[in-house]
Amino acid sequence: MNKLLRFALTVTVLTLISVAVPLRTSAQIVNINNDEIDSDSVRRAFDDGPYFGLYKDNYFIFGCPVGQRVTRENTNIKFQISIAQRLTRSTLPGGTYLFLFYSQKCFWNVLENSLPMTDLNFNPGIGLTKPLFVKDRFVGKINLIAEHESNGRDGTASRSWNRISLGGSIMIDPQVVVHGKAWIPIIDGVENKDILDYCGIYQVGTSFTSQNGRFGLAVNLVKRKGWKLNYNTTVELNYRIFKRDNQFLFLQYYNGYGEGLLAYKEFHSTVRVGLVIKPRLFSDY
Repeated sequence: MNKLLRFALTVTVLTLISVAVPLRTSAQIVNINNDEIDSDSVRRAFDDGPYFGLYKDNYFIFGCPVGQRVTRENTNIKFQISIAQRLTRSTLPGGTYLFLFYSQKCFWNVLENSLPMTDLNFNPGIGLTKPLFVKDRFVGKINLIAEHESNGRDGTASRSWNRISLGGSIMIDPQVVVHGKAWIPIIDGVENKDILDYCGIYQVGTSFTSQNGRFGLAVNLVKRKGWKLNYNTTVELNYRIFKRDNQFLFLQYYNGYGEGLLAYKEFHSTVRVGLVIKPRLFSDY
């Protein structure tokens, strides 16, 4: 566990450094009028912008279950670190970019003795990102990623799987984004052969932002395997603390299975609040 904690701390420090670096180019894309977001300006922004930055939301939240007795064991901190390293400029076929991705999610029982981190999930990946344009205007992007997810444990506590995922995000207008992601699973974990029954086969979602950019609402649905309407649901609310920053007050509600790998078969209905640092354009899921 000490090795895992040192690794988590290293990733956290690197992420904080990347957040501290002004995201000049990405901010230019967001701040200009939508009519001016054309293909040339977006490609220049990608090419000239920082190689190291955020991927998914980076958050630190604390909360408890909904609809059951609150105890020290079921009240915890959940945090996620998510970063991306761009490896190329827009010189690959189709104007795509090669990225390294890394996300890490942790559940930390801070109210228990010794403050145990009960579940750490590691999610590295590598893949191609392509900006999307309609009539020379930037409208979103698609990702093709080979990714791995595991909890770094052995024996009966080991959880591991791989997937080839294809996802995309589309800006309906500057305030509305819809996204989806589907994957081909490659399940190598002996202890989680039925993981698709709980962690799903595809996901869809949408996010809304107020015109002044201060308030946001996001919904993400992960479809579990089978023909029933069985979804893992995440609802998020955020409020921008300072007008020009990308730090937000954050509320997240999770309802379903598979929130963490170790207890992926357990149902959770949990609400947590805290802080989130978001990518400049829109969040990946």
